Amino acid sequence: MSADAIPGDVPSGDLVRRHRLSTRVWHAINALTLLVLLMSGLMIFNAHPRLYWGEYGANPDYAWLRVGSARSGPVEQGYLQVGRQRWDTTGKLGLWKDGDGRVQRRAVPGWATIPSRYSLAVARIWHLAFAWVLALGLLAYLVRSLVNRHLQRDIHITRGEWRPAHLWQDVRDHARLRFPTGQAARRYSVLQKIAYAAVLFVLLPLMILTGLAMSPGTDAWLPVSEVLGGRQSARSVHFLCAGALVGFFVVHMVMVVLAGPLNEVRSIVTGWYRLPKERRP
Repeated sequence: MSADAIPGDVPSGDLVRRHRLSTRVWHAINALTLLVLLMSGLMIFNAHPRLYWGEYGANPDYAWLRVGSARSGPVEQGYLQVGRQRWDTTGKLGLWKDGDGRVQRRAVPGWATIPSRYSLAVARIWHLAFAWVLALGLLAYLVRSLVNRHLQRDIHITRGEWRPAHLWQDVRDHARLRFPTGQAARRYSVLQKIAYAAVLFVLLPLMILTGLAMSPGTDAWLPVSEVLGGRQSARSVHFLCAGALVGFFVVHMVMVVLAGPLNEVRSIVTGWYRLPKERRP
């Protein structure tokens, strides 16, 4: 939560310019892009809903994660299995009914995939097209944020912020839902900086890198999959990064609602944010 820094103090309750146009445009494009990538990626996952480590993986091999259906006595059940732990997911994953009431045995239901009907080819077209949008958009945003010093000013974590006492205080404030007020609301908290830096410099680049590692065309001229421990390892990391991004989105939305949704949404749409009044001691 940072005003893209205008100099001087502004009284609490006043409007400040919080997000530059480049931040707001990238935020909107990225939200749509990641949604399409997630849904098309789930359709691609449907083609082989098992994850492995190493270079190779096929049905007889040990999968650390798998989604499917199996008979349990006279009843067929959908399941999600991670390691040796298995959960019944009938009606949600592995075994579910479509809009016409027909039983489907795909890992992920049609409402959560692009396209909704099974088509690996169409899903790959969507996925690769929006992967370009993600990669080029991230590059443009990072370059722009370096030029206008958004990264240095708002994302850079200072030495003082790394102090355990400072980190613990921010954790306590978030746990008690004590959000910054007054001038402090113009700056990101250290937990926000860590989260945004992790997305910008770890999760999104890893998504792109592991996506390239799964491409035979890339393997022909760059040993990306070897660096990551094999193509199946790259696929697993790709899946885990996607899950981490979904987790970030959920926490992000919860924080927006708890901090004041109208003010937060206005700031990312128009750029203007009303500073919360200072909390009385």
